Amino acid sequence: QVQLVESGGGLVQPGGSLRLSCAASGFTLDDYVIGWFRQAPGKEREGVSCIRGSGGSIYYADSVRGRFTISRDNVKNTVDLQMNRLKPEDTAVYYCAADPGLSKLWVYSRPDYWGQGTQVTVSS
Repeated sequence: QVQLVESGGGLVQPGGSLRLSCAASGFTLDDYVIGWFRQAPGKEREGVSCIRGSGGSIYYADSVRGRFTISRDNVKNTVDLQMNRLKPEDTAVYYCAADPGLSKLWVYSRPDYWGQGTQVTVSS
């Protein structure tokens, strides 16, 4: 059974940092694209970053490039999102997602699997 479990969310001041982690089980990380998405109140869900299993190609949304870093550990079966220089507009529920195909996950935002989400709030 495929499962994605996010952790690491919380409340942080503007300019601060958080590290989210997505623990995957029930499948081999090498065979999947893993992505991070977020949804703020009243807004559509948007892709934040993703990383391919084989080759490790990485993609970022323009709004987070240079501030966020995605990484994967194929031994631990985890994908982390290091978020630095956080802004109030980064406040959202962050979701981990997985799909064998890059386009289905990153272009069409229709991955096969979703985690339950973790809240990130950036506020003073």
